[in-house]
Amino acid sequence: MILIVTGTDTGVGKTVTTAALAVRAGPGTIAVKPAQTGVGTDEPDIRAVAHLAGCEVVEFTRLEDPLAPDTAARLRGVEIPPVGAHAARVRELARKHDTVVVEGAGGLLVRLDTSGGTLLDLAADLARDHPVRIYVVTRIGLGTLNHTELTVGALRSRGLEPAGLVLGAVPDELGLAEQCNRTELPRVTGVPVVAAFPDGAGSLAPERFRERVGTWLSAVQDSNGEGTLPSRLI
Repeated sequence: MILIVTGTDTGVGKTVTTAALAVRAGPGTIAVKPAQTGVGTDEPDIRAVAHLAGCEVVEFTRLEDPLAPDTAARLRGVEIPPVGAHAARVRELARKHDTVVVEGAGGLLVRLDTSGGTLLDLAADLARDHPVRIYVVTRIGLGTLNHTELTVGALRSRGLEPAGLVLGAVPDELGLAEQCNRTELPRVTGVPVVAAFPDGAGSLAPERFRERVGTWLSAVQDSNGEGTLPSRLI
């Protein structure tokens, strides 16, 4: 099984979501970051997944500048392999592991290579011959409805149906926009909210993080299939 984690923006909670999905998938899981930017040589973002989930991780390309992968590569004169090469590597990993969790960089249409290929292209390529589940991580606050609908629409334009929406960095106290959006998001997109992660989840000790994953992945559905949230997620 290949799971793909994308987001409506940068910093919405993709890494925490990737770690949680890896925990849920269990042994035999590997997390993949096709292009990692904005890190030095010592602390790449993907290591946060290894720390929280305790799974194997791999990144295909690492670039230091905090920019979109294509932009960062051009700035440094680096050539990033095309998305087709990324897809081939993911397929190889899928033959050796029960589950591969692929975390995108930024949003769905951010260019992952110097030829203009995107995570959307990668997902469409992989879906040709593998079962693929795509999760869209989104904010719960003001502005999220438009951003989420655009992302879901882009996926559907390529014949890809999201497996679910994920609410990232949910605050303890919900304002009016947050209270409305938790039910509006599944209504306007037609995609269920399947997980909600509290703000600060990535800072928890690994043991505590793994203990809470089940709660976060089941905290958002009531008997009517509408989004609900408990009073506290941690």
